[in-house]
Amino acid sequence: MANMFALILVIATLVTGILWCLDKFIFAPKRRERQAAAQAATGDALDTKTLKKIGPKPGWLETGASVFPVLAIVLIVRSFIYEPFQIPSGSMMPTLLIGDFILVEKFAYGIKDPIYQKTLIETGHPKRGDIAVFKYPDDPRLDYIKRVVGLPGDKVTYDPVSKQVTVQPNCSSGQACGSALPITYSNVEESDFVQTFGRRTGGEASSGFYQMPKGQSMDDGVRLAERKETLGDVTHRILTVPIAQDQLGIYYRQSNQPLATWIVPPGHYFMMGDNRDNSADSRYWGFVPEQNLVGRATAIWMSFEKQEGEWPTGVRLNRIGGIH
Repeated sequence: MANMFALILVIATLVTGILWCLDKFIFAPKRRERQAAAQAATGDALDTKTLKKIGPKPGWLETGASVFPVLAIVLIVRSFIYEPFQIPSGSMMPTLLIGDFILVEKFAYGIKDPIYQKTLIETGHPKRGDIAVFKYPDDPRLDYIKRVVGLPGDKVTYDPVSKQVTVQPNCSSGQACGSALPITYSNVEESDFVQTFGRRTGGEASSGFYQMPKGQSMDDGVRLAERKETLGDVTHRILTVPIAQDQLGIYYRQSNQPLATWIVPPGHYFMMGDNRDNSADSRYWGFVPEQNLVGRATAIWMSFEKQEGEWPTGVRLNRIGGIH
């Protein structure tokens, strides 16, 4: 099952809902009948405390029935309105940082059942520039977050030298492409972030991202480059590693297309991270089916200062608010 927590929540809500209904429509009327009979037999001499002892509600029933409204609200909000997510990696820097806690608008791309994620009601589709959460196509147990770069029918080309994207809409098989989407880039500047490269036990590569005033440096650190990318109507910042070279050998190769060029199939989307040289995205594993979409990231509700896989060291209150 793609979402075990959602399954557990649905089952818990169902069980407690049954208990709530049993109490409201069966057990509670019987308790009131017994209490009314006892009150009549004593000439209305029994107080409320004594009446409760005559018709006591079992503890398990009281607990289950009282929890149901809370679980029902959580299920509805989490499944159909907003769901919280934590950003675990730096692939969407500088837009989203490790330790950001975000709200994802679940109804943005359709009302879906909480277990199998089948669309029940269509409410909209992703737009270029959206920041979307989705189930990783190669392992739907994992939630990924990237920016929507290519829509169905788009021809997406990525230049690993200039690190720029080209998008030509309406390039589905057998048709000529439309005019290229206007994508512009600002001049490359130094960013506020320094990336460190090290080795963990066993030789596994590790990275750290640190905000550091320009002009300062740290051991084994590389100052990242930053520029603004305007993708149609959406302008956002992207990061690149000046010394990095793309691993073209592991790019996803689409049939009948040259390297680093992809035509997005119907019902699929092409995703990229804003931290272009630190993002495993559609360049490497292909397209995201529409049924894998979870929702659109809309706001940061909490942010902790931390590194990947480490405990928080502080709180970044200045990051709370809308995502730009």
